[in-house]
Amino acid sequence: MKFKILKKSKNSRARRGVIETDHGVIETPAFVPVGTQATVKGITVDQLKKDVGAQTVLCNTYHLYLRPGDETVKKMGGLHKFMNWDGPIWTDSGGFQVFSLGAGLVHNVGKLPSKSHAQAIEEKYKDQGESEHANKSFTKITENGVEFRSHLDGSKHFFTPEVSMKIQENLGADLIFAFDECTSPFHDYEYTKRSMQRTHRWAERSLKAFQGKKQALYGIVQGGKYRDLREASAKFIAGLDFDGIGIGGVFGDGRGDTKKDMRNVMDWILPHLPENKPRHLLGIGSPEDIPGLVKQGIDTFDCVIPTRLGRTGEALLAKGTLNLKAGKYLQDKNPIDKKCRCSTCQNYSRAYLTHLFKAHEMLGPILTSIHNLYFMEELMKGIRKSI
Repeated sequence: MKFKILKKSKNSRARRGVIETDHGVIETPAFVPVGTQATVKGITVDQLKKDVGAQTVLCNTYHLYLRPGDETVKKMGGLHKFMNWDGPIWTDSGGFQVFSLGAGLVHNVGKLPSKSHAQAIEEKYKDQGESEHANKSFTKITENGVEFRSHLDGSKHFFTPEVSMKIQENLGADLIFAFDECTSPFHDYEYTKRSMQRTHRWAERSLKAFQGKKQALYGIVQGGKYRDLREASAKFIAGLDFDGIGIGGVFGDGRGDTKKDMRNVMDWILPHLPENKPRHLLGIGSPEDIPGLVKQGIDTFDCVIPTRLGRTGEALLAKGTLNLKAGKYLQDKNPIDKKCRCSTCQNYSRAYLTHLFKAHEMLGPILTSIHNLYFMEELMKGIRKSI
């Protein structure tokens, strides 16, 4: 992988660049559609290329390990041939599943908690430490790695940094991540510190196990909501020989403005990261957040929001979303957005899309997801042009 900065903003830390891989170039800042199980849900590769204009996709290491299995993907020629995508591919490390199947499941919380989450956790887990997760999650974390209990059949699997590197090597993505632990926003300072230090040791082990054959490895900054931990983690990961830097974890605890908390974390981290390496923000990428995060210095984002909203009938607009399940659009001849040039808006009305959702036809989520992904690509093109 080669990363080149082409332009820098005069008014912020935003920069425009290119990430060069063996499977093509990613113009940055870029949005990376999520194809968890080697597919962007409901969207064919031809649609991703022609209708969306996607440059790259991200697949999930843990889920592909469970099925069809990384060895199977390797025998099929790697992810590129397996899913018929000839552009750059990312794979995460499985570290987010440490959170989502562990503390995230126990706490019923995602990366950006709400005030209601905070209040519920304060009542339910008051004065409890990390031990409350022992018998209530699908994971068990040790110094060596993480034991996962499969959500598919209950079978046990053990991930270590070395195992994660081998699985990602078998999958054959261009851009991969070191194994880490993503903590909950409701973990206390001491647990978050121990977790961060363990993530640092796992980062060193990931680097040692990494074969580097036509792949680039990103280290991941952790540290939760605590400034000193985030700064320490940024300095530590920046000091290792990674090709790029990922920013992981959750932001805030729901007690205040979570979006502001996230921006604060970026301000703590980014000054300590090397200028010559790309920075990827893991699992964050809503349209209202991206422009500000680019100004802070983030280069790439991945997020399920465009397709998740598409499946539930929410179409992205410049200001908010359009609920296509609302009956009021059943007589509306207009497209989702008159200014949009996507194939959905060029060919279908709000009325037809609303009908599809009310009839539970799978075409509704597909067409809306195409629009939403196209919207994201156009957003990023506009940002790149402004830089």
